[in-house]
Amino acid sequence: MTLIMILLAVFAGIALMVILGERFGKPMGDEEQAKYSKIIPILVFILLIGSLIKMFI
Repeated sequence: MTLIMILLAVFAGIALMVILGERFGKPMGDEEQAKYSKIIPILVFILLIGSLIKMFI
C-alpha cells in the first residue's frame, strides 16, 4: 500500500510539473539554447566526478 501511495505522489508531481510547464513556460531562443548546450556537458562531467569522489571516500 505504501508503494502505491509513493507512486501516486510521484505521478501527481510529474503531472503538475507538465501542466505548469505547458501553461507558464516560454520557448527558448536559439542563443539561449546555444549557451546552455555549452554549459550542461561541463556540469554533468563535474557532477559525475563529484559522485565518484563521494563514492570512494
